[in-house]
Amino acid sequence: MTLTQLRYLIAIADSGLNITLAAERVHATQPGISKQLKQLEDELGFQLFARKGKSLDAITPAGSQVIERARVIQAEAANIRALAANLRNEAQGELRIATTHTQARFALPAPIAALKRRYPQVSVHLQPGGDAEILELLARGQGDLAVISTAGTVPSVGLALPAYRWDRVALVPRGHALATLGRAPTLAELAAYPLVSYESSLKPESSLRRAFGAAGLEPRLGFTARDADLIKTYVRAGLGVGVLAEMALLPEDAADLRVLPADGLFPTCTTWIVLRHDRVLRDFALEFIAQFAPHLDRRDVRRAFDHGVHDGSWPEPPHWREISGAKASIVRAA
Repeated sequence: MTLTQLRYLIAIADSGLNITLAAERVHATQPGISKQLKQLEDELGFQLFARKGKSLDAITPAGSQVIERARVIQAEAANIRALAANLRNEAQGELRIATTHTQARFALPAPIAALKRRYPQVSVHLQPGGDAEILELLARGQGDLAVISTAGTVPSVGLALPAYRWDRVALVPRGHALATLGRAPTLAELAAYPLVSYESSLKPESSLRRAFGAAGLEPRLGFTARDADLIKTYVRAGLGVGVLAEMALLPEDAADLRVLPADGLFPTCTTWIVLRHDRVLRDFALEFIAQFAPHLDRRDVRRAFDHGVHDGSWPEPPHWREISGAKASIVRAA
């Protein structure tokens, strides 16, 4: 049994039992992976996957147990490599960040650029998805850290560090009836129109649905997407009133769209950096955290991660408007 065989085994499981896709992900050939899988099964004395013809059909019960332990072994091997790299003061490697489109598009460019200036040999890989998918990627070890947002709750997975707070805004074409209000709309006024918002708003537990429900209203979701740019596109197309994160606003949006404040209509959200306690934190990952959440003391983060020495009472994170400066002020005043 080799680490390579276990890596291939995990790749097959994470690729939906598609050996061709697994081979692409681990930069191997399909025959090579199939050969290593057969050798592993021969050594263990049982099948890890049920077959249907020449294709893999399902993970066997025994295979599930082996894959679970293979993930632990792979993670510990990665931890040893990371520990050694830190001890050698290596300034190269890769940082995999699982996050949403909005964070990747609007919040992460500046801290990642700062990280690259400090560590030019570090490659950064963004893995986009919905919040539930992002935490699953982190749990499977396919991300080094996650950047997600919640409304009022702390992520229950790993070590959660508060990065910043933000609110939602309503967005309409300049000729829309709500654009002439001269004030923030009410929930009742928003409920009168189809809404264009995030895919997560479809879930019964979404903070948007809860806000409307608490007011005895039912939101009409006319269009949903994960991509904030798509939300703005379909607001422009007249599909409804956009409800999206204020970070997604750009100065050029003011040319044809009207931004309506929605403070107090929906809960303020917090963006978190989520780390797994069972992973060795590379020095450049700590640098990214320092750039993205400079209000957090680097020594406190290191102690909390390495030794769990923290009571969870982190400093209150700044609001997006505080850290985005004049850019946010210009857009909101449009």
